Amino acid sequence: MAGVIRKYPGLELLAKVAMLAALVGSGAGISSAQPLAARTDQRQRDALPSSAAKHAASMAAATPGAPPAISDVKPARRAAATGPYYVDFRARTAATYGHAFVWYGKTSEKQVEVAGLAPAGDEIPYILGHLMFVPSETGASYGDLDEQYLTASYRVYLNEADAKKVFAYIKREQETSPLWNAATTNCTAFIGRIATFMGLNAPFHLLKPEEYVNKLRELNGGRKTVQLEPDRG
Repeated sequence: MAGVIRKYPGLELLAKVAMLAALVGSGAGISSAQPLAARTDQRQRDALPSSAAKHAASMAAATPGAPPAISDVKPARRAAATGPYYVDFRARTAATYGHAFVWYGKTSEKQVEVAGLAPAGDEIPYILGHLMFVPSETGASYGDLDEQYLTASYRVYLNEADAKKVFAYIKREQETSPLWNAATTNCTAFIGRIATFMGLNAPFHLLKPEEYVNKLRELNGGRKTVQLEPDRG
């Protein structure tokens, strides 16, 4: 081939032109192929997040235990700690060791009912009541409605159906407790019967009223609500 080119010099020029054209053509092919490959790569990269998102969504839908998206999570409602009715076991100061009684009523109303067991009259029935049974009173006594005399309180809440039963029981206790005695049928024994009817654990009644109410709370773990057994009432 080299001999032919030397024999015909014009062929050498033609060969050089052909080679130059081939080089230019191959260079153009390379330069045009690189952007094409780059564009293809870019399309693949651009498509990846979309396909990955679709894949993640399909996997989440296919997984029964998958947690919901954060925006879909709703805060759990807190259970109400109170009810529409209440019984408040209370203790207050008195001339000697104090007095125990209950407030009861509806949480939405300011008016309260008061029940407790105390000797009827002044000092003489009270003194005699340490030796014998004396006539009692079972409603509000002096100081029961005054917060400044309060020494202890333990309030328990009930629903309407249970409150009706408990309130009826309190009234029966008031009607059937005609006598007071310091050692047996005293004020702490009276509120203890109410607590027992409500399903609470009641302490021994020969405690000072303040100690009794605090012990009542302690024995029941400070629980705030009560639901009566079905057979109560």
